[in-house]
Order: sequence, then structure tokens, then C-alpha cells
Amino acid sequence: MATSPNPKKNRLLAALPETEWQRWLPQLESVDMLLGQVLYESGSNIEHVYFPTTAIVSLLYVMENGSSAEIAVVGNEGIVGISLFMGGESTPSRAVVQSAGHGFRLNAETMKSEFNRAGPVLHLLLRYTQALITQMSQTAVCNRHHSLDQQLCRWLLLSLDRLEGTDLVMTQELIANMLGVRREGVTEAAYTLQVAGLIRYARGHITVLDRKGLENRVCECYGVVKKEYDRLLPEQLAT
Repeated sequence: MATSPNPKKNRLLAALPETEWQRWLPQLESVDMLLGQVLYESGSNIEHVYFPTTAIVSLLYVMENGSSAEIAVVGNEGIVGISLFMGGESTPSRAVVQSAGHGFRLNAETMKSEFNRAGPVLHLLLRYTQALITQMSQTAVCNRHHSLDQQLCRWLLLSLDRLEGTDLVMTQELIANMLGVRREGVTEAAYTLQVAGLIRYARGHITVLDRKGLENRVCECYGVVKKEYDRLLPEQLAT
């Protein structure tokens, strides 16, 4: 028998004090998050914030010519839609589901009201925002200074940290769009990692075989981001 989705599989929701949790629970809406689903377009008004539990969302900056590059990923550690409570009603990035799964959403007015209470919710969300800014900054550095092989390792490890298990459903075209590179480059980098015995890749399905090997191969950027998330956010998921 299938179990009901658990909102406390999201670390931010799990970290809410009991009073806030009881106030939020009736207003959290369970949602399926489908591969490639666009949650926000650049410049659109934010009507809901999202708390992924088993899905991963990619935040992309889209150029005028249609090309794009990923600036951050959000999974069970966080929230999609920080622009809403950081002073804006819209966001300059596009939010796309990069790994299908489940999540919960809260309407915009409720989220703003909760943030403006200036209690534990505000402090929790500000710590998360600081961690997310670190990820965005380090992604920019990584894309400028490190090889595509290292960027792919970083991306795989960040994704694994936000999923249960070692499998990712992801096409090379989607990876290329996220990393802002040609598809042929992703093909070559994925083949290199496969030959090294670190991953198995076939028909849009990536299985990580040797996480330790990826960690040994990745650039410093992954460690910088992980350390900041571990420092700022709750460590354990509630059950």
C-alpha cells in the first residue's frame, strides 16, 4: 500500500517549530513535480513557493537568444521562490524540474505573512537564502575556471545530496542546457566518467556507481557549497 507524501521530508519544513508547523500544515498543498515542468518563468509573478521532497528543481538564467545556464539547484533541503520574501514579486530566473518527484507548495500571501512575523521562520529562511547565494556564487566561479568534467561531477554530487538513492533521470540535452554547454561536451564528459567506472549512463538514466570516486575527482566548489549548507541548515530530516 502506497504511503502518503510526507512534507517533513523537506528539511526546512521539518525544522519548523511545533507552533509554526501546526499553523502551516493545513495550508501545504501536495504536488507532483514532473520532469521538465516549469514552475516559474523569468519575470513572472510568484503565486506559490515550493518545498521539494523527492524532486529537484533547477534555477536557470535564460538569455535573450534562448540559451540558458543553471545558477543553482534546489531539492529536499530548501525552497523554490525566495524572491517572494526577499522583497520582489517576481524572479529573473526560470525554475524547471530537473528530476521528477514530489513536493509541497504554499501560496504567496501565506508565505509573505509567515516571513513578516519576524520569528523563527524568518531566521530559518534567511539562513537558507545565504546558503543558496553561496551555491550561486560558487557555480559562477566553477563555470569560469573549471573543466566540464569537474562541473559535471559537481552537478551530480549536488543532485545526489538532494535525492534518496543513486539514480538520476536526466537527458544529456537537459544537462547541457543547465551547464550552458554543447550537448557533445556533456556526451564526452559523461563517457569519461563512465569509462572510469564512476557512473553508468544510458537513455537519459544516470546511476552513480562510485560516489567517493566523484568526490575525489570534483573541484573544490562542491565542498565549499556543501560545507555552507551543512553549517547553516538543519542536519537531519524528520521522519
